[in-house]
Amino acid sequence: DSRYRDEMIRYATDTYGREHVAQIITFSTIKARNAVRDAARVLGHPYSVGDRLAKAMPPVVMGRDTPLRYCLEKHPKHEGGYQAAQELRDLYESDDELRHVIDVAKGLEGLRRSTGIHAAAVVISKEVLTEYLPVQRKPEAGKPIEEAPVTTQYEMHGVEDLGLLKMDFLGLRNLDVITDTMALIRLSEPEFDIDRVPLDDPATFELLAKGDTTGVFQLESPPMQQLLRAMNPSTFEDVSAVIALYRPGPMGVNMHYDFADRKNGRKPVEYFHPDAREVLGDTYGLMIYQESVMRVAQRFAGYSLAEADNLRKACGKKVRELMEKERSKFEEGCESSGYGRQLGKQLFDIIENFADYAFNKSHSFGYGYICYQTAFLKANYPVQYFAALLTSVKANLDKAAGYLVDARARGITVKQPDINVSDVDFTADPEHRLIHFGLSAIKGVGSAVCEKIVAHRKEHGAYSSFHDFCMSVPTECLNKKGIESFIKAGAFDSMGHTRQGLMLVFEQIIDDTVGRRAEADQGVMSLFDSIEPDPVQGGFDLDIPIPTTEFEQSLKLKFEKELLGLYISDHPLYGHEASLRRYADTVTAMLEEAENGTIATIAGIITKIERKVTKKGDPMAVLQIEDLHGGVEVTVFTRTLQQHGHKIADEAIVAVKVRVNRQVGDDRMTVSALEFTPLALQARAPELRLNLPAVALDPETVANLKEILSAYPGEAQVFIHLGGSRVLRLGAEFAVDVDRVIPPLRVAFGVGVIR
Repeated sequence: DSRYRDEMIRYATDTYGREHVAQIITFSTIKARNAVRDAARVLGHPYSVGDRLAKAMPPVVMGRDTPLRYCLEKHPKHEGGYQAAQELRDLYESDDELRHVIDVAKGLEGLRRSTGIHAAAVVISKEVLTEYLPVQRKPEAGKPIEEAPVTTQYEMHGVEDLGLLKMDFLGLRNLDVITDTMALIRLSEPEFDIDRVPLDDPATFELLAKGDTTGVFQLESPPMQQLLRAMNPSTFEDVSAVIALYRPGPMGVNMHYDFADRKNGRKPVEYFHPDAREVLGDTYGLMIYQESVMRVAQRFAGYSLAEADNLRKACGKKVRELMEKERSKFEEGCESSGYGRQLGKQLFDIIENFADYAFNKSHSFGYGYICYQTAFLKANYPVQYFAALLTSVKANLDKAAGYLVDARARGITVKQPDINVSDVDFTADPEHRLIHFGLSAIKGVGSAVCEKIVAHRKEHGAYSSFHDFCMSVPTECLNKKGIESFIKAGAFDSMGHTRQGLMLVFEQIIDDTVGRRAEADQGVMSLFDSIEPDPVQGGFDLDIPIPTTEFEQSLKLKFEKELLGLYISDHPLYGHEASLRRYADTVTAMLEEAENGTIATIAGIITKIERKVTKKGDPMAVLQIEDLHGGVEVTVFTRTLQQHGHKIADEAIVAVKVRVNRQVGDDRMTVSALEFTPLALQARAPELRLNLPAVALDPETVANLKEILSAYPGEAQVFIHLGGSRVLRLGAEFAVDVDRVIPPLRVAFGVGVIR
């Protein structure tokens, strides 16, 4: 649990002694792109020179830069980078000044730029640490050095080489989610224990096989979801294998899909030698773990267990020099064992391809166990799981928005923040498939303030009005910026106040309230407070009246998007589903399934615009386009931007013709725009059609429906689709204001109630 990592380190320090425990330092080095920028700046060139050279470099592949020397000189391990660096070589050959910049940058590349603290590693020693290595304190800005954590001055490989015990104290957000989900489940199932759930749960494996893993530890990226669909995992061992395979090494030789195809019978299981069946039978003839490498080394190269373990360490340490030393030994061993040097070379090539990122089996099983637990919770307790998941990312609105879309797609209703219902964090109502938005997840509102507001409400009861709220909560909760966020997010809607009305007077009410409370604290009685109200005349009302005017729906939704990360009470596209279907031939969620080169048209709202420039300095843009099924990032290249740029605006509703792009050997998808068509959607039709099957219309549901329809009178006639061809038309007394009635209907009956 990431919230207790510091506590774990303190425990280790208290147990073994302050002079025996330290965190481990990390060194960040100057990468190739930064090197050319730094060199250009130091040599007195304008920023544009370094930027031009940096943009001429090959793209980063699987997190790796191509070293500058291999951009200029062909090397078998960097052929792709060399081919992509033609522009850089042209600049190097044609311009002496640029050649000088690159030559200086080659000297800078790889130098250490700064230090950090390893995200997990802690060293524990029997003797005082300074008997083995130097240590230091690494203070944070503005904090005294005495409070700074103690770190080694050697990085982790040096610490290991000294023979010291290196432990990983890895704080995982997903463990927070598991803990919080269990707490929510135990409200109704007190005996629930995630460590006792079956490892063969059908619902869990169905979810994994569908790639329905948004929010599942290690498995939520689109390429991973695609691999899961290809893998069709059916055992816990399959989950572990997915973790081990989805790494740059195995992926570099397409081993991840090779494994999936062999497992599911799409390819025959082949062994590089018949004797390999006994050591690689459970992984379909493939080496996917460090232990696989060890067993092959023992069986084919005659390694002892200790020698095989040294080979495993060379794989795990990510030190290529060690791997090179092992190659000749391995090939000679294969020859001595009677398998031949050629087979040894072939095997070691496979080993080397994924040596940098090979997992050991226990590591993969440990991660796989957390994967399985989170998948189990999502499959079997989705409401509680999403509530905990949303709490874990409440500081990241973009991440939370994606999870909220997934929750809604599962029929879970996420209710807007409510000062009288919401807790500090997201809470679950599994019986009604509801999640109540956490107050602390509203942008601009602090957790400490929310804790005090909720604590007062739980002790003294609900707040009856905004005035009562201001008079009741601790004065430190009346920060105007925070109250403004509450108002715009709709947290006071249930009191009957309009958001615009509160925005017009809330500052005045707060000032008045703070003044009156200060007077009361000082024992000063207001003149009017001492007069008994006249019940006949209605008495004196010192509360400042709150206007009843309201913002336009579009502005309300804009505020919600700004403060909550997405639209909660309504959506700009609700009511226009049929129109969107006329313009689009697919939805954003389906693009993940599309093959390379697929041309499709989506329709939705532009929620984010990021302007950029290409390597050549030409303008381009990256957009986030959302429909009612999710969202997708769309790249608009220069030519399309020149032709259609005037149609691109924040909150614009558009149809976009797009192309799906996938690189060979890379599962990642990019989407590029080809054409834009602005959609002038007509106002919502003067009728409202609801999906309410006859079997669901019990007396309580009918009463609830009548109450909601009566509360929002208007001109739109209401039709209820009862199932099949049966449609019930309600009388004129139930005509409604469509824009105002849709949000409460969706809250009461789910998103799918609107036809």
